[in-house]
Amino acid sequence: MKSKFIVLTVLLSIFFISCDAVDDLLTFNISNETSIKIKSTSPINLPSEIITPEVTTNSSAEFENNKTKASLVKDVKLRSLKLSISDPSDKTFTFLKSVHLYISTTNSDEIELAYQDNIMATTNTIDLICTDKKLDQYIKASSYKIRTQVTLKETLTKDVTVKADMKFKVTADPF
Repeated sequence: MKSKFIVLTVLLSIFFISCDAVDDLLTFNISNETSIKIKSTSPINLPSEIITPEVTTNSSAEFENNKTKASLVKDVKLRSLKLSISDPSDKTFTFLKSVHLYISTTNSDEIELAYQDNIMATTNTIDLICTDKKLDQYIKASSYKIRTQVTLKETLTKDVTVKADMKFKVTADPF
């Protein structure tokens, strides 16, 4: 009886380890980016909305490059979202109090993608806190929309253009 228990434990361990190994083989990253323009007319200490143009996904090509297809994708999560100021080049994020980014498609509800509150950055790049929401339906779509909500703590004398670099972790089924 004791030996059956040991054999069963070993077999289950091997099964779970091999499942993790298969998941690692079928996991890859997709990167997308968009630009966000924060207007100099944005109010201070009040949230203001910024709608970006639709982001066209390159997911079909990425799925094909990784020997899978959209129907086999089982899990997509945001791994990182970095904001960097592209114009003016000498500007830092000292003007920004908080930022929240939301994602939606024409067929899917809007959900929060990433955020950062109480920003104290004195550099021109910041990493946002990623939510752990499942993003399969957004990345499988041909395009998605990003809505940004910012709260400023300083008056801007000119518009600021911010680039958002998004990296998604994708896991697919083998068949």
